[in-house]
Amino acid sequence: MFNFDKNRFLKTQTGAVNQKDNINTVIDELLPEIDNIFFIGSGGVGILFDSTIEFARTRSAFPFQRVLAAEFIASPNKTFSSKSLVVIPSLSGTTKETLELVDFCNKKHVKTLALVGSPNTPLEKEATYTVYNDVLDDTSSESYYLQGLMIVLRVMLKKGEITTEKYDSYFQDFAKLPGELLKVKQQAEPMAKEFAQKFQDTPYHIITGAGDSFTEAYYYGMCILEEMQWIKTRPVQAADFFHGTLELVEKGVSVIVFEGEDFSRPIVDRVRHFLPEVTDTITVIDTKDYQMDISNETRKIISPIVLATILERVSAYLSDQRKHPLTVRRYYKRIPY
Repeated sequence: MFNFDKNRFLKTQTGAVNQKDNINTVIDELLPEIDNIFFIGSGGVGILFDSTIEFARTRSAFPFQRVLAAEFIASPNKTFSSKSLVVIPSLSGTTKETLELVDFCNKKHVKTLALVGSPNTPLEKEATYTVYNDVLDDTSSESYYLQGLMIVLRVMLKKGEITTEKYDSYFQDFAKLPGELLKVKQQAEPMAKEFAQKFQDTPYHIITGAGDSFTEAYYYGMCILEEMQWIKTRPVQAADFFHGTLELVEKGVSVIVFEGEDFSRPIVDRVRHFLPEVTDTITVIDTKDYQMDISNETRKIISPIVLATILERVSAYLSDQRKHPLTVRRYYKRIPY
């Protein structure tokens, strides 16, 4: 595969799967004494946990919430208390807002769980608990998506919201994910190369999805195409597409549709079937098109993981076609702000 380190990818995703026991230890210890769990991050790694909240929304009565770190520090949620657990994801473990957050929580005597992708970080030193899986930008999304699922599933199991059999069946599939995701990448190569060649000079994309696939639409638009390629995007929830954004669509306007395998398919299908009437520039990335030795029940909950795996291939080819490395920034970590 083009510009791809197979061994590093497998190590990262296997490392994510292997965090099960570490996560379970924290949840099992704290669950009897907490009333809610907050997922609070900044930027892309924070966005990824929107899918965690979406997963929990229809499956668990336990209060999970996702909040932006800067907003939370400025005005904490009313339900935030010493009986909260704050999960803080940070790839670098050095993000300004997340370090302010862990300090804020410590002063309030609130326990924190840091999910970090780098060793010996300031965040790790300040957090109550830490789960560390060595990751880089291009392999981080799958790892964080999976860790979010693991946290919610453990709470559900301990609260009697899921059977042991179903819980175990998910983790049997998770154990196979690293190898199966590698197969997905191989399947995605032709599409990714074609997309990059076709859209290397396209200045603007509308990106849509629903359910847990919208998380990846939002993340990929803001954190990859905008931050790493300086391409303007408009991520829009497919359920809201017909309430404004459709008026921007005309011939030549690129619309990228992300479709997963959860309850939201009919919502995305409505947009997908409408688009040919108004534009000739449509890209559909549907996780159902990719073969994996994973049960249908598990496929329903891992669409963002599969989309992230596919889109990494798109990013690799797009950055090459545009002669714009994914690591180049104009402002990020270059000037004070």
